[in-house]
Amino acid sequence: MPTRVVHFEVPFDDADRAGAFYRDVFDWQIQSMPGMGYHLVATGPVGEQGPTEAGYIGGGMLQRQEPVTVPVITLDVPDIDTCLVEVEKHGGTRLGEKMPVGDMGFAAYFKDTEGNVMGLWQTAS
Repeated sequence: MPTRVVHFEVPFDDADRAGAFYRDVFDWQIQSMPGMGYHLVATGPVGEQGPTEAGYIGGGMLQRQEPVTVPVITLDVPDIDTCLVEVEKHGGTRLGEKMPVGDMGFAAYFKDTEGNVMGLWQTAS
């Protein structure tokens, strides 16, 4: 089965300005995650367990900093460590290590062969 896009991240320089822009122009729901420096973005209807409408992808917004200096697409993989080995084997570059995201799962970043920063997501088992 192909790897699915499950999340996106948009960096900002000014959280209030960026939030207002995306709320006003695209009607995104943006929720700050206190203590994390992260804002969840809902681009469609959500419930307690996430999206309630098939086919839409939510995301996040965060302060512009390495490695997220431009928008990032995040891919759902069964095992980040195995995927990062494949990324490097095929000419990509690992950007840091796998990071826990609360008790939800793990995230990591890599650069593809074209220099694009991409994200990886592994749901906690």
